[in-house]
Amino acid sequence: MKLILGKALRLTGIGLAIAVPCAVAISRAMASLIFGVVSVDFAILGGFTALLLFVALGAGYLPARRAIGLDPAVSLRYE
Repeated sequence: MKLILGKALRLTGIGLAIAVPCAVAISRAMASLIFGVVSVDFAILGGFTALLLFVALGAGYLPARRAIGLDPAVSLRYE
């Protein structure tokens, strides 16, 4: 379970590490170029980050729970 959830969170973390700074930079650039565009709101950005982490945990938990119930010998025999 820890292996599968760790991989899911690692991929999500890499995506967030790339996306959040890009979103902040693009938001500030658009706010300076276009009238009426509000600069970045960190509460909304944090909320969406938390939501993405929650969805990634859910997406990793379901396959991990199903994999725990399998017998490794049966799984290797099937391959």
